[in-house]
Amino acid sequence: MMGSRGTSVVLSRAARMRQKLQSALEASALDIEDVSYQHAGHAAVKDNANETHFNIKVYDLLTDELNSGLHAISIV
Repeated sequence: MMGSRGTSVVLSRAARMRQKLQSALEASALDIEDVSYQHAGHAAVKDNANETHFNIKVYDLLTDELNSGLHAISIV
C-alpha cells in the first residue's frame, strides 16, 4: 500500500485481513480481534511472532439467523 506521499505503508495483519474481508464480503459489521496473546508459548508461535491468531465476526448475510437464535459462526 502506498502512503499519501508515495511512501510504502506496511499494514498490520489485522488491517490486511480487514481490507480483504470488507472488500470481498461488503459486510455491515466486521470485528477482528487479535487473540495471539492467548497462544503465547505454543509450538506454532515461534520467535515471539505477533498477529498469529484472530477471532473474526462477520455479520451481514446471516443477520436474520443471528437475530433468531444463531449463536456463533466459524469461518474456516
